Amino acid sequence: MGTVASPHFVIFPFMSHGHTIPLLHLATLLCRRFIAVTVFTTPANATSIRDFLQDVSISIIELPFPKGVLGIPSGVENTEKLPSMSSFGQFANATKLMQPLFEQALSALQHPPTCMISDAFLGWTQESAEKIGIPRYFFFGTSVFAATLYQIIRIERPHSKTISPDEPFTVSSFPWLKLTRNDCPPPFGDLELKGPAVDFMKEQVFSYSAKSRGMITNSFYELEPRFADYWNQHFGPKSWCVGPLCQAKQPITAAAIEHETWMQWLNNKLTEKQPVLYVAFGTQAEVSEGSRRVKNKALIVKEWVDQSEVLRHKSIQGFLSHCGWNSVLESICAKVPILALPFMAEQHINARMVTEELGVGLRIMPRNGSVRGFVEAEEVEKMVRELMEGEREERVRKKVKELGENAEKSMKGGGSSWTTLGLLIDDACAGYH
Repeated sequence: MGTVASPHFVIFPFMSHGHTIPLLHLATLLCRRFIAVTVFTTPANATSIRDFLQDVSISIIELPFPKGVLGIPSGVENTEKLPSMSSFGQFANATKLMQPLFEQALSALQHPPTCMISDAFLGWTQESAEKIGIPRYFFFGTSVFAATLYQIIRIERPHSKTISPDEPFTVSSFPWLKLTRNDCPPPFGDLELKGPAVDFMKEQVFSYSAKSRGMITNSFYELEPRFADYWNQHFGPKSWCVGPLCQAKQPITAAAIEHETWMQWLNNKLTEKQPVLYVAFGTQAEVSEGSRRVKNKALIVKEWVDQSEVLRHKSIQGFLSHCGWNSVLESICAKVPILALPFMAEQHINARMVTEELGVGLRIMPRNGSVRGFVEAEEVEKMVRELMEGEREERVRKKVKELGENAEKSMKGGGSSWTTLGLLIDDACAGYH
């Protein structure tokens, strides 16, 4: 009687830190369940992935990034290195040129893959999975809340009758929510569905996602139950909430970071009983030279730091954030309330979720009445004080503590995400031809 080969999951993240890190956490979780894992990436991203994983049992296969792509400088293989985000479309479309080499590498694997997990922006990998008869799950790097609203807006177009991009509109299935076109990233907030962004989303995301076996989301059911249920009842493919994936990370020992400048500074603030507001705007943000004016009131760290470790420090009492989804989850897991200041992509939708749906934070708004625009220093100061010591401080702190505890439970044995991951593995193995 022959032996049954152990499951083998192929993971292909999109070449952007915010998309890659959650899938590396997922790879770690799969390994803990005795699943063989192979991660595909490009040479310029491979070193950081190896350093992040520090797990020799996870195979990493490097595929060359296409050369000579218009608008993409030579050597750029990650969105963080793009000269401008206006080049994002060319970068994302260029990944399609990797398909032949990707399929060659798949066929050469000694341990045949059981399933594929790839980023939603790498829709062409659906064809690769179908060619070798394995199910593909796409990874959607934000909340089910955002995914659901995008689908409703795309299909029902409730914003189509608005005159101004700041005119509020409601979503029929969730009438308590008021959005504006400025809350929605292109192409979802556009009145006319045409242009390169629309073409890319139709071809690489919507079309291929509909053919996939499921959507893997970095969230947990208790965070957004009504939206997770709505997605599975009205849309599809099935959503699998297996997060917060940042919980897969092993805590760093105090001894390993005690000599870091930022750790020593935070320890001093804790000793002085001075609460600290942590400020970070993601890997694609730049700190201006004008920030030197903070003098002794703040510590500016320009090199990479472990954000989850910073947030877990007892001196941190608030997080001024761009509301990238990974940052939102890390803040909730650390039980730190958020002061939302979104800039781009899905961050405005996330800010709505953080402040209006979850109640785990407050929001800084521009004076012009729009969700987009310049924010005045006086408004920032007012909202920082409100978050740290105002009337609403106790309420948001209580709510983020509650959701943080739910996040911990969801990832432990018997928790919702722990259970869902097991069911996902079973589903993948059942879908293997």
